[in-house]
Amino acid sequence: MQGYLSIVLHAHLPFVRHPEHEKFLEESWLFEAVTETYLPLIQILEGWSRDQIDAKITLSLSPTLCAMLLDPLLRARYEKHLNGLIELAENEIHRTHWDRAFRELAWMYHHKFSLARETWRFYSGNLITAFKKFQDEGRIEIITTAATHGLLPLISNHPPSVRAQILTARDHYLSCFGRDPRGIWLPECAYAEGVEKFLQEANIRWFILDTHGLLHATPRARFGTFAPIFTPNGIAAFGRDFDSSRQVWSKQEGYPGDPRYRDFYRDIGFDLDFEYVKPYLPSPENRGFTGMKYYRITGAAQKEIYQRDHALKAASEHAEHFLNERVAQIQKLAGILDRPPIIVAPYDAELFGHWWYEGPEFLDQLARKAFNDQKSLALITPGEYLARHPTNQVAAPGASSWGEEGYWRVWLNETNEWIYPHLQIAQERMTALVKKFSKRKKITDLQKRALQQAGRELLLAQASDWPFILRAGTSPDYARRRVKDHLLRFIALHEQITLTHIDEKWLAEIESRDNVFPDVDWNYWK
Repeated sequence: MQGYLSIVLHAHLPFVRHPEHEKFLEESWLFEAVTETYLPLIQILEGWSRDQIDAKITLSLSPTLCAMLLDPLLRARYEKHLNGLIELAENEIHRTHWDRAFRELAWMYHHKFSLARETWRFYSGNLITAFKKFQDEGRIEIITTAATHGLLPLISNHPPSVRAQILTARDHYLSCFGRDPRGIWLPECAYAEGVEKFLQEANIRWFILDTHGLLHATPRARFGTFAPIFTPNGIAAFGRDFDSSRQVWSKQEGYPGDPRYRDFYRDIGFDLDFEYVKPYLPSPENRGFTGMKYYRITGAAQKEIYQRDHALKAASEHAEHFLNERVAQIQKLAGILDRPPIIVAPYDAELFGHWWYEGPEFLDQLARKAFNDQKSLALITPGEYLARHPTNQVAAPGASSWGEEGYWRVWLNETNEWIYPHLQIAQERMTALVKKFSKRKKITDLQKRALQQAGRELLLAQASDWPFILRAGTSPDYARRRVKDHLLRFIALHEQITLTHIDEKWLAEIESRDNVFPDVDWNYWK
């Protein structure tokens, strides 16, 4: 092999769990991702295993996502949701009986939803078990990210908070997968000096940067993004390849914009009679996405019907084009570098299947073509590359993220800047509490529970999802409420712990609601 291609998929969703409501709109974020991304990915991995396709990929599973995938309440709600999708597809088969093109699509959805339920039930509704199996077989490498996806550079002025985000993530990974993580996806690929100190404490060996994080390293990275660098404390940093990113993400050149692919926004939840679709909507009182969409990407005025065979052909063509472009890169670089180059191609996992419906088929075809049709590159993980090529340049990465303008603008702007002064006060108070109680010889169980819950509320308030949603304007009221709720609960807990008068009934209530990281260690905030 002349070089390597590393596909890295980052699967993350914020912790959304509302037992106080029978049905909650934002819980549909998880349900859609499970149906359209995570279950199809498991089916692809099963196919590679069956056909002995040696194609290793890297999967980042965030701790909050893992917690939701393991939660009994959410798993029960998802199965009910999936049964509803199958029922809706059956209704659509009958409704479209005299319209062959639509009826074929209704049958397609019925088949896909039924297959999803088969896969779901095969693993007893535990997708963490499924992904763990593939990692134990050596087919994927699972990495972690910060506990609640907090943007580390924006909380780095309080180092104990960075430490708690990373060490809590490590502990949760161990509880899920029976081993420590070797790699980490820095939330939003955001890096600022000092983060690697805590990665070293967690025994994490590598992370991923955006392109300019490596290109702006000091001294300059000799091989650009085509080989990792080691930070001064010995942790490897891999840079995102610009070209492979552009071919998928670019609005003008990206594959998902091909007019043969399914249109994401045109859904029967908006098109058909409200009373007919109402039982299957994520929010019973409002129109929304059901997941059944009959049109392809065409002009806004006149949508044309989706043709599945044409879309699959496009996915195969794009996989071949992508592979040929990477092979051309490798062949060009092979004569320049003193080592086999690695092309690192990181993406949001939810792009494949949820936003780009044919994305899973693209990944499947890419892996199969890479394995069967060429001998220039191999699909491996960054961790495997380090094992094969352990000697690399030492340099300090540049501050960076993969957000707008390459830094923190998305998460720190006029729509969300109000969050950070409140976070700073809460972070300092948390450390003050920990210092105070760590000196005591005796702490009651109730005090320990309250300190743990204070840590959970602070972690949840730090999630990068809330400032992102406030900037994007997609669900701003919900994001604003989540930040305020977690901070207010933290303030109340701080007051109760300080006054040594803890309301046990109220504590039990918020423990059952915000039940992420049951074994969180409050000492991490020292």
